[in-house]
Amino acid sequence: MATFKLFNNHIRKSFALLALAEALIFYVSVFVAVSLRFTTTDFSQIAESVDHISLKATVFMVLHMLFMVALGLYQVDQFKGRTSLPQMTARIIVSMLLVTLGLMVVYYLVPVTELGRGVTALALITSFSGMLILRRLFFSMVDGNLFISKILVLGVGHKALSILKLAESQTNPSFKIKGFVATPEQGREVPEGQIIELGDSLLQSARKLQINEIVVALDDRRKGYPVQHLLDCKLAGIKILEPVSFLEREQGKVNLAHLNPSWMIFGDGFAVSMAKEMLSRVFDIVASLGILILMSPILLVTAFLIGLEGWFREPILYRQERVGKNGHRFELLKFRSMRIDAEKNGAQWAAKHDARVTRVGRFIRKVRIDELPQILNILKGDMRLVGPRPERPEFVNKLSESIALYQERHSVKPGLAGWAQLKYPYGATEEDAYEKLQYDLYYIKNANPVMDFFILLQTLEVVLFGKGAR
Repeated sequence: MATFKLFNNHIRKSFALLALAEALIFYVSVFVAVSLRFTTTDFSQIAESVDHISLKATVFMVLHMLFMVALGLYQVDQFKGRTSLPQMTARIIVSMLLVTLGLMVVYYLVPVTELGRGVTALALITSFSGMLILRRLFFSMVDGNLFISKILVLGVGHKALSILKLAESQTNPSFKIKGFVATPEQGREVPEGQIIELGDSLLQSARKLQINEIVVALDDRRKGYPVQHLLDCKLAGIKILEPVSFLEREQGKVNLAHLNPSWMIFGDGFAVSMAKEMLSRVFDIVASLGILILMSPILLVTAFLIGLEGWFREPILYRQERVGKNGHRFELLKFRSMRIDAEKNGAQWAAKHDARVTRVGRFIRKVRIDELPQILNILKGDMRLVGPRPERPEFVNKLSESIALYQERHSVKPGLAGWAQLKYPYGATEEDAYEKLQYDLYYIKNANPVMDFFILLQTLEVVLFGKGAR
């Protein structure tokens, strides 16, 4: 199997191994730097040369890993073809710069963790070189189909075809389809050249093809459902999956095209508990206060610039009604980024290069500063730091009529940041809302504090690179 589950989230084994290898590089680079700085290879002398070297190496490693994750350097998108290597290198450089700033802050706050300037510089150069070499090797391994799960698809109809299209669309897939098994009375949409007849033993075919997983993608399970064949495979240690669970793992979203309510009812996830809600609330309050304190200079400057642009005659904050948990409506706060008459013709989605956006608004929307006043909504309890983005009542009413399960996204509090915002660009159409709902349902199903932390961390990439801004 090419993935494993950690804190309800599917992690690619290849990227987990890459992260572990790079963490080791970051840790060891401190020792290498000390060795080069003091021209010694004796470990005892290295330990004597720098006090608390293990602690300092750990801090160096943790900061590197946090910023690498924050800039999306363990995401599949960064490995799409060799042309992405220069872009990845640029992101690594940005990460190194942020690590340098982070180290300066940590050294000031916790002096015991400080490395000398010379050692720090050598450690940064060593870790940067080690990363480039390792990632070059990783590209070769991924291109060589290392860590690829071999799957057999039971079915040759519409569901099976959607899995085939997913496989064909992926540059670096985590799975490889070895064939599609046809059963009696099933319509055929998969190319004939990839079809395998069921025969006397599905298990024998699976063993011959060295299959790791079987995806049961029958369009109609009432016809030709091979119960004994699947049971034999299950007892032989081959994992059996249904399409929705398989696509959830591979796409990071709940695929609405194949979803039925029973999957949500009987499947895992969608857990709610008083302890979880209390922990989330404490996390939101503490983190929001921290963000408010750290960002206060930016908030003040932004408020001044918006006021100045409107000659201090126009409002700085913009209030807008949104739909929250269980349909509760609340007043969302934002820095005003559009003209005061922007909605004289009624509610409408923001368009690309929207003429209603002001000069200051264009910048603060790009780096998401306009959203920061929502920290007050979080402290009030209407929102969370992480969750589906709150939508306007006019759009909710319209989308609920045309998109099944759209109301389910209101089973949790909306958030300032979200899984859908990381995975999908700004949505301005009904089709976009449909796509984003699939990511929102994935978040609701798998949400936990660890996932929230990493979503917040990766939101830094959205801010720095202006992903999806309008």
